[in-house]
Amino acid sequence: MTTNQSKIEKLISELCPKGVEFKELGEIAQILNGYSFKSTKYSASGIRVIRISDVQKGKISDDNLKFYPLQTESKIKNYLLRENDLVMSLTGNVGRVAMLSKKDLPAGLNQRVACIRVKDPNVISTRFLFHFFDQDIFEKDGMNAATGAGQKNMSTTWLSRYKIPLPPLAIQEEIVKILNSFTELETELETELETRKKQYEHYYNKLLTTNDSAHITLNEVGKVSMCKRIFKNETLTSGDIPFYKIGTFGKEPNAFISQKIYDEYRKKFSFPKKGDVLLSASGTIGRRVIYNGEPAYFQDSNIIWIDNDESKVLNKFLYYLYATVEWKTEGGTIQRLYNDNIKKIKIPIPPLAEQERIVSILDKFDALVNDISIGLPAELLARRQQYEYYRDNLLTFNEYAK
Repeated sequence: MTTNQSKIEKLISELCPKGVEFKELGEIAQILNGYSFKSTKYSASGIRVIRISDVQKGKISDDNLKFYPLQTESKIKNYLLRENDLVMSLTGNVGRVAMLSKKDLPAGLNQRVACIRVKDPNVISTRFLFHFFDQDIFEKDGMNAATGAGQKNMSTTWLSRYKIPLPPLAIQEEIVKILNSFTELETELETELETRKKQYEHYYNKLLTTNDSAHITLNEVGKVSMCKRIFKNETLTSGDIPFYKIGTFGKEPNAFISQKIYDEYRKKFSFPKKGDVLLSASGTIGRRVIYNGEPAYFQDSNIIWIDNDESKVLNKFLYYLYATVEWKTEGGTIQRLYNDNIKKIKIPIPPLAEQERIVSILDKFDALVNDISIGLPAELLARRQQYEYYRDNLLTFNEYAK
């Protein structure tokens, strides 16, 4: 990007050496409020309704589409959106922006979403405006854009008065060219990642649910095991050994036990071996964590594991297989997975060599689509960081003092 950056620096020195003019957004763009579409009238066809939840970072989401019959109210025509309109959330994720493309239309602007429509494209580029607002600027530097004790809100009146830099169009175009190259690459990587995830899901199902292996119960695989009960008066707010309860399982611990209790209970009672697959038996049923062997303790009955023999059933094979199991739960508000139900669940267990082959294939896909240190997630993260670095640098201007 050095050549393009040098070109921008040259343009700045030629066209605006003393800084750039800043103008209120309302001077250069129309700021439109959304319409109160009635959710009871959503239909299978009509115009698409662009809601707060549809405005994702940098794009319009196609998840959970909602449509509205165009002929229902005559006012709707005043809220129809156009290609390249910039939409912004005014509630919740305040300031999140996306640009509309042809595929998003026809569409109407829902309440608590603003439309920013450039008045004169010869003065400011909509794409430049998109990149400028894509910086999460309303959350930076303590800017008080949002109000409300609970959910945050921003008014279009406040937004229209917000001052933005207005460099010459030639500079805007060069900046957009650089930043678009990153967002386009990011889009390609996201598409590739989505494709690989679908492949992963296909192989997951094919390898784990469609084989002709003999089925055995989990009781035959091994004993259902759990740690010794830890009472509240034995826990600490800080200490030597993390104690994972069902609410912190797979996350950061908020309770600890002493080294003395850990050593005693680990010696006398059941304790997982390194590589054992821990399962949540309450709350979010079937959440899986592979025990890494580091000092830690786990809440009894809520977090369990099968004490399997790896010469017969691999831990990693169980880890992948557990994701396909339909756990038989009981209970009212809080679902629970009881030992008797666990023991009766039947799973396919192929020969050890086949287990190893399946694990090898799924490990590669898992790393490709989920590991943030390698594969596509790592590449995607690197490109996002590059984009953010160049965006923040390229969109910082000195204001011209008249």
